[in-house]
Amino acid sequence: MRFDEAYSGNVFIKSHPSYEESQVVLYGMPMDWTVSYRPGSRFGPARIREVSIGLEEYSAYLDRELEEVKYFDAGDIPLPFGNPQRSIDMIEEYVDQLLAAGKFPLGMGGEHLVSWPVMKAVYKKYPDLAIIHFDAHTDLREHYEGEPLSHSTPIRKIAEHIGPQNVYSFGIRSGMKEEFEWAKENGMHISKFEVLEPLKEILPTLAGRPVYVTIDIDVLDPAHAPGTGTVDCGGITSKELLASIHEIARSEVKVVGGDLVEVAPIYDPSEQTANTASKLIREMILGWVK
Repeated sequence: MRFDEAYSGNVFIKSHPSYEESQVVLYGMPMDWTVSYRPGSRFGPARIREVSIGLEEYSAYLDRELEEVKYFDAGDIPLPFGNPQRSIDMIEEYVDQLLAAGKFPLGMGGEHLVSWPVMKAVYKKYPDLAIIHFDAHTDLREHYEGEPLSHSTPIRKIAEHIGPQNVYSFGIRSGMKEEFEWAKENGMHISKFEVLEPLKEILPTLAGRPVYVTIDIDVLDPAHAPGTGTVDCGGITSKELLASIHEIARSEVKVVGGDLVEVAPIYDPSEQTANTASKLIREMILGWVK
């Protein structure tokens, strides 16, 4: 896959024209082949880019401007419609190339299954990797109605791959009883309902470690992000999620990549969800890339 030419479509605001000179590569994973409720997240990356034109380039939270970090918007990975396994393989190969070039991978989904091959690729480079996971759902199923490739399985897959004790989930408020029991029995950390306060307690224990952060937009209450495939009431505010991103930025962990997934623009005609996602992406770039 080529990175030597700028993406010809809409790009995230202030995208740097040169892949070679950029520290960060922003890329889309437009896949929603396995969703169990409402499809449409494959259109998330494109819409997040489009609405980013309304962002300020300056973050009042971090006192940084986007021009201070060189990032390259590589566009969307051309995933084969309806083929989960081939799509997963392509994503892993793509991120392998980014990591080999020393880039910070920042992905936009797409359904949450797309995070699995990314985390798998990052683990190959960082064998002491820890995962920080923000979500409404546990995503710890082995399969969904007999299908192991499902947006309800990525955290189970990475937990089994790197060890459950290295996975930390926050904001969880939905899942099967068996999923919560599996996490408890296997030493995985799950913080129910809240994100910021339990995150503050965990981050010092991860000081110095490489960390990958995956954010499902449905960790937010539907009042803040209605444009997602599997809405679940009782979530956190956008203010708390922003504060959590900034808490990670101020910590001693080494963020080595991240993603934001499950934005489905069709269910939010106000575009509140896409606009929130674009601001979150800005803060992730400015906060996590030193």
